[in-house]
Amino acid sequence: MGLFGGSPGVEPGDLSDDDLLRELASVHETRHETLRHGSDSALDNHTRRQGELEKEYLRRFPDREVDPQRLRDPADAL
Repeated sequence: MGLFGGSPGVEPGDLSDDDLLRELASVHETRHETLRHGSDSALDNHTRRQGELEKEYLRRFPDREVDPQRLRDPADAL
């Protein structure tokens, strides 16, 4: 079963970089609405898909740019 009960969707590892970024933007945009108004099943699926996409992003971009202003401890930027 897929993100909202449909098809399972494309495996994150099979997405192009552009498609992965687009999927991440979409899942982040819909998170609040799913949390507030989705069924338990929809929220579970959304959480799973978000985790899969984020894990793939971090796998591909382990040295992603980190904004030092978003850190609580500046040493984390090293």
